[in-house]
Amino acid sequence: MDFELKTLTLAGAAAEKCDALIVLVTESFKAASDPLSALVAGALKAGDLETKPGKLLHGYRSAGLAATRVILAGAGDGSARRIQSAVQTAVSGFRNTAIKRIAICLPHDAGAGAVRAAVAATAETSYAYVATKSKPEGRALVRVTLVVADAARFSAELATARGVAEGIELARELANLPPNLATPTRLGQEAKRLAKAPGFKCEVMGPKEVAKIGMGSFMAVAQGSHEPLRFIVLRYNGTAVGDAPVVLVGKGITFDSGGISLKPGPEMDEMKFDMGGAASVLGVFRALVDLRPAVNVVGLIPSCENMPDGRAYKPGDILTSLSGQTIEVLNTDAEGRLILCDALTYAERFKPRAVVDIATLTGACVIALGGVRSGMFASDDDLAHALHKAGETAFDPCWRMPLDEEYAEGLKSNFADVANIAGRAGGAITAAKFLQRFAGKFPWAHLDVAGTAWKSGAAKGSTGRPVGLLVEYLLGLQTKPQARAKGTARRAA
Repeated sequence: MDFELKTLTLAGAAAEKCDALIVLVTESFKAASDPLSALVAGALKAGDLETKPGKLLHGYRSAGLAATRVILAGAGDGSARRIQSAVQTAVSGFRNTAIKRIAICLPHDAGAGAVRAAVAATAETSYAYVATKSKPEGRALVRVTLVVADAARFSAELATARGVAEGIELARELANLPPNLATPTRLGQEAKRLAKAPGFKCEVMGPKEVAKIGMGSFMAVAQGSHEPLRFIVLRYNGTAVGDAPVVLVGKGITFDSGGISLKPGPEMDEMKFDMGGAASVLGVFRALVDLRPAVNVVGLIPSCENMPDGRAYKPGDILTSLSGQTIEVLNTDAEGRLILCDALTYAERFKPRAVVDIATLTGACVIALGGVRSGMFASDDDLAHALHKAGETAFDPCWRMPLDEEYAEGLKSNFADVANIAGRAGGAITAAKFLQRFAGKFPWAHLDVAGTAWKSGAAKGSTGRPVGLLVEYLLGLQTKPQARAKGTARRAA
């Protein structure tokens, strides 16, 4: 789908030829003498249109308009968030139609974030999954013109919005694939495809290489599946090689049966989304291909299935992690933290400026925050603030959760250095406390996206979150001094 900017007044927009013209109407709307303004003013005066977001008024072949259809959409105060809501509502009506080209008239006084909001809403709402359908009915929409008062002012914002939209779409597509297709091997292939772009490198390791490194915790989770594990290392160099990178670690459980601690049958199909963290890391790198910010980024993806065959790891097993810490397995369905802990230890070799892991980790986080905000845990206040701010800007919000040391009490074990679960209370926090044990050598944050990475019910499917948050965070680092790594980062084994 192609997005473009045009500098037009409402009078000019009235002459824009397209299948549908969406006009966002704010509380501060002021009518001019053109046909489009007159149409809006008349609808407002008659009470047929409200400026409240979500309110629409449709017209067909209206006099004086070149567009076949016109949709007047309430946009409230005209803020970016209200624009996002208005565009989502308007574009949702185009699903399963033959509409190919639309124009969206943003408010004349639209501020920063308006274009990004419109692009994000259009891309998200018009997305259609067709990869495994015998008679695919994909997205018909191919061209979107954003009508603004000054196109030059929004050109950089549009470039960012396009790149983020591409990244989110890749993340959604990968997570939506069935688990018999979106295997660890497939994720490795996708990473290699991304690494063909200049400035990118990729290494994909299999069971032998991972065993040689000593990732005992990761290997234990994978041993119950016939699908071989993959450990993916993606690199993007946007600045000097010696500048310390940001490391993104994505949980890549391509199917989670729960292992020996088997999950109940209902909704188990949704455990294909348990690689949402890995998909988001790949989505971020897809955005980096287009945006190329001046920052170094490393992506680490430990990927495997969690299955219950005769070789599967068991409750009571003691695992030795890459860090040397031993782990008592009390529940094999708490496997995500077991693959992430080895990846966090591996991240040390890059001498990172910050490490962020992304995981569909706990149902407890869904109970705490629902599907609106991702849970965010951080050992560093500056990192926490930057991620929170990035989420607000990208319409991909998170919320900081506590990491008080008392929450780690339940992870104590009589037989190992740490247990892989505590009690039910504060489950998202105790999971984060487990990971924190392996992230003490760098500023670290953990994003629990169990409630935000996908939707259930009639709207079942991946959301692509938190690609938007992560890309915005990385873009923000360009204006800050780059930390110089001490010595030379060790080459990935």
